[in-house]
Amino acid sequence: MAACQTAERILPPGLKDRLLPHIRRLEPLLTSDDPKHLAQRMALVAFAIRVISAGIAFVSQIIMARMMGEFEYGIFVFVWVLVVLFGNLSCLGFHTAIIRFVPQYHAVNALDEIRGMTATVRIFALLSATVLAVVGIGGLVVFGDLVNGYYLVPLYLGIFALPMIALGDVMDGTSRAHSWAVSALSPTYIVRPVLILAFMVGAVWAGEPSTARTAMIAAMVATYVTSVGQFFILTWRLRRRYLAGPLRLEFRTWLRVALPIFLIEGFGFMLTNSDVVLVGIALDPESVAIYFAAAKTMALVHFVMFAVKAAAAPRFSAAMGKSGMGRPDRQQLSAIAIESARWCFWPSLFVGGCVLASGSFLLSLFGPAFLSGYPLMAILFAGIMAKALIGPAEALLTMGGQQALCVKLYAAALAANLALNVTLIPVFGLTGAAMATAGAMMVEATLLHLAVRHTFGIRLFAFAAPQSGPVDTTLPDRGLPDRGLLDMDQTTTRPMDAEASRP
Repeated sequence: MAACQTAERILPPGLKDRLLPHIRRLEPLLTSDDPKHLAQRMALVAFAIRVISAGIAFVSQIIMARMMGEFEYGIFVFVWVLVVLFGNLSCLGFHTAIIRFVPQYHAVNALDEIRGMTATVRIFALLSATVLAVVGIGGLVVFGDLVNGYYLVPLYLGIFALPMIALGDVMDGTSRAHSWAVSALSPTYIVRPVLILAFMVGAVWAGEPSTARTAMIAAMVATYVTSVGQFFILTWRLRRRYLAGPLRLEFRTWLRVALPIFLIEGFGFMLTNSDVVLVGIALDPESVAIYFAAAKTMALVHFVMFAVKAAAAPRFSAAMGKSGMGRPDRQQLSAIAIESARWCFWPSLFVGGCVLASGSFLLSLFGPAFLSGYPLMAILFAGIMAKALIGPAEALLTMGGQQALCVKLYAAALAANLALNVTLIPVFGLTGAAMATAGAMMVEATLLHLAVRHTFGIRLFAFAAPQSGPVDTTLPDRGLPDRGLLDMDQTTTRPMDAEASRP
């Protein structure tokens, strides 16, 4: 209770009486080691790191765009998004599955299984990503003539970074599983982007050209330095935590859990990044740069959804506790869901309005040519607000054990995204890409709304009134998330993860 004692000594009497109750409530969050407070502390640290990383990413992209110009910057953005996307997918869900299993093993003191899994996921990620890299190099050798020449060298360089991207992702998951929030998130979201910028600036000062090739070399070196450093630090922490001993492998069990997670996160990650990839395939690098700058600037609004989901997920989980009738209380679930939707909608409207009002200025920081992306921001904002209207619906479904349904919804939304992009980009160019992305967000929001209404009987809408009575759908116990999965859901969210993974 050091904080309370310090406050009692230094605060004036009137202010002390008002603040001490809040400080006493905050103290366990900062010091307690029970699972609830560990999860809350993890969420708080994760949010702080994401805020810092967003600022670093935004500033670094402005500097790199200024250094490289829109053509070279567009090449770099396109290739780096592909590298991060396929590096993440090559983990096949093991980077998240470990968050589910390690807390369970720790609860029963299954140290052999913990040692086995923490070693296996790193080896598996390296091997899987290496195989994918070999396939990618072979594909470029055979089909390189079909790829625009200015993409070839950056693509080769990016492929060599794939194993380190995958290794970093599984080490992120391993650290989260142990509630080591700083060591989990800071390498990917703070250290790596800072190093990319530092190596790029250093290379240019040393006389290297400001090209996508130089930027990809900087990104590749930064990725290796970050992942190797994180590997040694994590290995040291694990050895301190667990004494040396035998390893027990339950690979089939881990794989059965990892693959559904791979489908859920894979569809979501592709849904978030497919617009940049399709713009890069269909249009020139300048268009990629302009679209990416507009989307990256508008993505600042996603912080609202991230914060609300982090707070709503444990509330949904608690409300899923069954009553004597064997059903969750609809009124409580409905009140939490609609309140969360309102907390998504109004702050998103305010933040988005501020971003749009300053949009021309923000885009001008990237360079004069980027001002043409301002109309795209308004279109993308419409899609973001459509999702804000229903709030963290995906968290409600996940906490209710409806992961399989989420896979189907994300697959349908991704199919709509691809169809709209392929149809609209050739006709309307960048405007078509923004329309397709916003349209896919609206499709996703509609599907989530219908799924929540069908599953829980709740009309999830920011302006709806809470319903009363028991939920119509009886939720199976086996579908409810365990502690490890709940911790993951409190500290990750698809849009923010994907946006933060972009350069």
